[in-house]
Amino acid sequence: MATKLTNSLLQKRPYNQLIRKMFLQTLSILIIAIIIVLVLRSAGRGYIGNLITLVIGKIFNLGWNDAVDYYYFYVRRNLDTIMAITIIVFFIVLFRFSLTLFTRYFDQIVVGVDHLAEESPNKIIMSPELGFMEEKLNQVKDTLAKRAKDAQEAEQRKNDLVIYLAHDIKTPLTSVIGYLSLLDEAPDLPIEQKAKYVHITLEKACRLENLINEFFEITRYNLQTVPLKKESIDLYYMLIQMTDEAYPIITASGKQVAIHVPEDMMICGDSDKLARVFNNILKNAITYSEEKSTITITAKIHDQHTVITFENKGTIPQEKLGSIFEKFYRLDDARSTATGGSGLGLAIAKDIVTLHGGTVTAQSDQGRTVFTITLP
Repeated sequence: MATKLTNSLLQKRPYNQLIRKMFLQTLSILIIAIIIVLVLRSAGRGYIGNLITLVIGKIFNLGWNDAVDYYYFYVRRNLDTIMAITIIVFFIVLFRFSLTLFTRYFDQIVVGVDHLAEESPNKIIMSPELGFMEEKLNQVKDTLAKRAKDAQEAEQRKNDLVIYLAHDIKTPLTSVIGYLSLLDEAPDLPIEQKAKYVHITLEKACRLENLINEFFEITRYNLQTVPLKKESIDLYYMLIQMTDEAYPIITASGKQVAIHVPEDMMICGDSDKLARVFNNILKNAITYSEEKSTITITAKIHDQHTVITFENKGTIPQEKLGSIFEKFYRLDDARSTATGGSGLGLAIAKDIVTLHGGTVTAQSDQGRTVFTITLP
């Protein structure tokens, strides 16, 4: 049983081909070394001994008998020492050769890693024995390329958004300056007209404040190092309070919010950050839901997790559904930031939920969109 399990594990190893190749190379070198030793052992007798004697005679210009005496005195008497030295030399040479065969695999791996560091567009190719390493490195290469592309797209979206915000700030600022100038230059304007100008100025100033807040939202986006202050939270009360705070923008579009949450339901987490999650998702639902529709919030316990859903009428295109949690991504591609916001709301919500060990997903079909938050 244990043998079968071991064989099964060996068959699943991705580097079996490399092990087999290295084994055959090592075995070949060992066989060559054995042959060399056998040849050396027979060097003192027979044809090889005569050949060595003939070479000595040629080198030192000796007759056959003198060459034989020379051979016996200098070679045969020291044959053990000569064999030992020769074996050591051959062993070093063969060992160095075997290392060269082995280290060429490391050279291929180094070249592959260099391709990763240089962000080369070419596919990493290695010898068949390193097929498993080639596959892994190409997977890492593709992952890094995707991350770089996503980061570049997010940066481009952020830059575009900053440009749009800078442009949009000019409009309310120009209006504020214009109406204040009128009030300053004509202090004797009728009260009704003054009130009208003040009201318009206040609206433009509020719009200007919202745009500046968008700038702050962009610059402070970094939740990776934010510590969580977990505590017991009354979920029902938090959702009721959040809905009350959003009442003006809910009623302005003739919409309603229905909360179906047990009044005694409690969750554990950072209250400020989870409130931001629920608020961001609710604002998204208010912005992109149909006019005079109802946004439904529900919560239940499932498999030791709290599942909270926000459901509203309205559909998110499938090609955009996978990107709505990305930084600076907005469903509204129009230039105006009046409805689109900074594109950080859902990205922040996802990061906060992830910090709590949970998940947030979105589904949209048949005219309805559902955001689902799962918290441990």
